[in-house]
Amino acid sequence: MDLPFPLALPDYLTLINMEHKEHHITSYSLFVRVLVALLILTAISVLVTEIHFSTFSVGVALILASVKVTLVLIFFMHLKWENTFLRLMVLGVFLLFALVIVITFIDYLLR
Repeated sequence: MDLPFPLALPDYLTLINMEHKEHHITSYSLFVRVLVALLILTAISVLVTEIHFSTFSVGVALILASVKVTLVLIFFMHLKWENTFLRLMVLGVFLLFALVIVITFIDYLLR
């Protein structure tokens, strides 16, 4: 078969719509607000380690870390302005991570 290359392999970027047709402009004030929120969450994380919530310290730290990661992904990595396919891929990674953490806690509690 002597097919031209574009006919033999479809253009997957158009199939999953990963072409950027428009650009977004983000203001510096948004980045500063996200930075302040990240600094406040970091301060709360440090305070949580000082308070000693016994067995809940790790859970609280993981929840705060998840919120900080979500802020970084949404605003600093521009996930807010990406297409739905990429958002679903990132959501799948987070769900897999949450599953691993839950399984780890179950294993720890049943020992």
